[in-house]
Amino acid sequence: MSNPITDILTPKTYPRQKVGLYFGSFNPIHIGHMAIANYMVEFTEINQLWFVVSPQNPHKRKVNLLDDYQRLEIVQRAVEGDERLSASNFEFYLPKPSYTIDTLAYIKERHPKNDFVILMGSDNLESFHKWKNYEIIVENYGVIVYPRPGFDKSKIRMHKNITIVEKAPLMEISSSFIRKAIQQEKDVRHFLPPKSWKYIEEMNFYKK
Repeated sequence: MSNPITDILTPKTYPRQKVGLYFGSFNPIHIGHMAIANYMVEFTEINQLWFVVSPQNPHKRKVNLLDDYQRLEIVQRAVEGDERLSASNFEFYLPKPSYTIDTLAYIKERHPKNDFVILMGSDNLESFHKWKNYEIIVENYGVIVYPRPGFDKSKIRMHKNITIVEKAPLMEISSSFIRKAIQQEKDVRHFLPPKSWKYIEEMNFYKK
């Protein structure tokens, strides 16, 4: 497992790239996340995708949320061997609660040669206007949206820098389903990347 004392992970970088930032708790990451990531780097202008693992909010206790570094390890195992994807622990080192606008500024400072765009599900888009400085995010970074089942874009006030990937596959699998199934002693190995599943099994995560 990753050592919390080590420095911030440095994702794979290449000559100027457009990088998609996929924020989430990834508790755990599953094949739905991976399929969306794969689609984004192959069917949009994104060259790389970084899974930005969100830390535990110190003011909130979420049942069944694994330790930050355990979830990061699961993501690292999921992306291992794929040069298009990286795991990021940037937010672990920022003040909490972390705000996306602050994370973006920090990442941009460390990687000034890359262009960044936010990836989000359509459910988050519906509440995007409530985010801190959301106007700056959309103007300076842009947003790529993957649709959730039942999404109706006619109800959203669009912006020129918001792109909805309408042909992306719809994913109904969820991390909560994975956790509940494991707790019920179901074999859900094919719902997760193989190396991630193996690690979860070895560590007996989500069984209680």
